[in-house]
Amino acid sequence: MNTNTHGTGPARDFDALRDAIAGAYDDLSKRLKLIADFTLRDPSSVALRTAATLAEEIGVAPSAIIRFAQHFGYSGFSEMQAIFRAQLQASSTPYRDRIRDLEKSGAARDTAEMTDRFVEAGIASLRELQTAAPADRVESAARLLADARIVHVLAHKRTFTAATYLAYNLSRLEVPANLLDGTGGTLEQQMVMVSPEDTVVAISFNPSAEETVQAFDRAREIGARTIAITDLARAPFIHADSWFQLSEASVDGFRSLNATISLALILAIRAGTLCAEQRSDNDD
Repeated sequence: MNTNTHGTGPARDFDALRDAIAGAYDDLSKRLKLIADFTLRDPSSVALRTAATLAEEIGVAPSAIIRFAQHFGYSGFSEMQAIFRAQLQASSTPYRDRIRDLEKSGAARDTAEMTDRFVEAGIASLRELQTAAPADRVESAARLLADARIVHVLAHKRTFTAATYLAYNLSRLEVPANLLDGTGGTLEQQMVMVSPEDTVVAISFNPSAEETVQAFDRAREIGARTIAITDLARAPFIHADSWFQLSEASVDGFRSLNATISLALILAIRAGTLCAEQRSDNDD
């Protein structure tokens, strides 16, 4: 049964389907959320596996996979899977496979093996960044940074390192930047500094810190422009003015930030260049 409630028919390309899943996420049941998380995190597996094998890995019944497809307007899993297969054929398949293989590899037995695996993980993540951060999207985000009165950078837990690096490089390049670190539980007070003339950058990976989600929502309420860097296409971050979905390969559960930090540096350098051009034009 088609349970699509959007009235526009099922999505016919991967980006539209990803946005539909992310937008409907909060209204999904617990089991369907598990499936949504998996499809957004590992679309290649959805393209290549049967409903039964997917269900076993996710930990749900095969019928839940079918219900998930029907929820988004498809007649069944096969029709939805065709969207994922088309995306897989158009993407950098070898590197997606390499990321998945690294995540499933056994524990590193010695220093050389561990080093090799982390180097391979970094290469795979950076190759994926080439697809996840096309030039036009980077340019759009950089202009949001360059045009802001102040750039506020927001992150917690393991993405905090990337946020610090972004704020540091923006400041070095004379782009006014402020790190919303919430030291001592002061994030709510720090948000008072944010105005509609500012841009807020949120860096958040699953499971997102509640403080980051709340501060991001608050920034949008204020009217600030927003940029999100995340690993899953999920509300509220997909509602940013510009957003990036990155895949960071992991080795034995340890996930680096190679792509995230590289993107932060790319954005900072481009924003700094744009700000320098603006200052030069004003001097003339």
